[in-house]
Amino acid sequence: MHVSPARACGIDFGTSNSTVGWLNPGRPTLLALEDDKVTLPSVVFFNAEEDSVSFGRAGLGQYLDGYEGRLMRSLKSLLGSSLIDGRTEVNGRAIVFRDLLKEFIGTLKSRAEAQTGRRFDEAVFGRPVFFVDDNPAADQLAESTLGDIARAIGFRDISFQFEPIAAAYHYETSLHHEEIVLIADIGGGTSDFSIVRLSPERAKQADRRSDVLANGGVHIGGTDFDRQLSLSSVMPLLGYRSALKSGREMPASLYFNLATWHTINFAYTRQVWAEQQRLYIDALEPERLERLLALIEHKAGHWLAHQIEQAKIALSDQDSAPLTLEAFSPGEMHTLSRLEFELASTQLVEKVETTVARLLPQAGIAADRIDSIFFTGGSSGIPALRQRIAAQLPKARAVEGDLFGSIGAGLAVDAARRFG
Repeated sequence: MHVSPARACGIDFGTSNSTVGWLNPGRPTLLALEDDKVTLPSVVFFNAEEDSVSFGRAGLGQYLDGYEGRLMRSLKSLLGSSLIDGRTEVNGRAIVFRDLLKEFIGTLKSRAEAQTGRRFDEAVFGRPVFFVDDNPAADQLAESTLGDIARAIGFRDISFQFEPIAAAYHYETSLHHEEIVLIADIGGGTSDFSIVRLSPERAKQADRRSDVLANGGVHIGGTDFDRQLSLSSVMPLLGYRSALKSGREMPASLYFNLATWHTINFAYTRQVWAEQQRLYIDALEPERLERLLALIEHKAGHWLAHQIEQAKIALSDQDSAPLTLEAFSPGEMHTLSRLEFELASTQLVEKVETTVARLLPQAGIAADRIDSIFFTGGSSGIPALRQRIAAQLPKARAVEGDLFGSIGAGLAVDAARRFG
């Protein structure tokens, strides 16, 4: 067992939240990154009024407090996409998305070093099983891009570990006997699964490749569930799928941009504003377009997306959740139901279910051989998703991981193994 402080740290750069783990005997594994919190929301806010840049809760707080500026979230979704080398205008300056990721991941590194009083030259980065589905070249490019960014911010030696395998290593530290475990890591951008053989004895071995029985993943996560809830239940309030006098339907692309965290800013161009004013004249239900125009005018897209995300989280525990449109339609409230959410999410749940089903033949074991399902990731609390996964593994008990911390903690274990 590791008895001196590890040389390397583990970095979980997540779609919604990020963590840094470091093994140091007698100290918590996860490092405080924002005040006393071990998670740093993967958010960057460029404050135009104060010409400043803020990260995490501080940035989100400034945005929600009404400061003028530009909010960027779901940055990890840029990896493996053509947008990574694109540019965006922020407070009159052109910023390359790749540089934005350098700034955020560099902040993770500097805050971890400030917290520990030491420099980290080595790190193990978590990565989803697939950054990009069904495209090995794009997937490899995404990993290479993350590696280039890590080296550009000062890491000399880095390696990668699948996020569900990292979560398995964290779970393994609590075991007293051997188990075959399905690791279900359902995060903000991806759902990743591994079937792994774990035990206290196996934990001492340096090479664990033979214990990883199957890996699989799909590019579906919490932000996709947000998008489907938004499109099915909220965007129609703004005119999505409503009819025009010309007999056509309102064009859908703007609504898809508003329902997707990393494309919301595309709604704020002069061209979009002019087009929506023209469509307003042609609308059969102009009151819906009035809400849309007010949202664009107040740049309230991220604010609305945050309200939808909070409602989704509430629907994990209750049958309905309130949704306010206060930022652009004062006094207006709506109620979202769990049934609406589950109907909107049906296809996403089925794709995740299919991904899990493929793992058993890949691992070469029967469903009743799985001892437990270790749930981690911020979106693993979605009831329909958990039920469908559990239904495939009748004898497995559900184990709750740290929703936001298991991967970072497991990457710290792996970093100590690899780098000493």
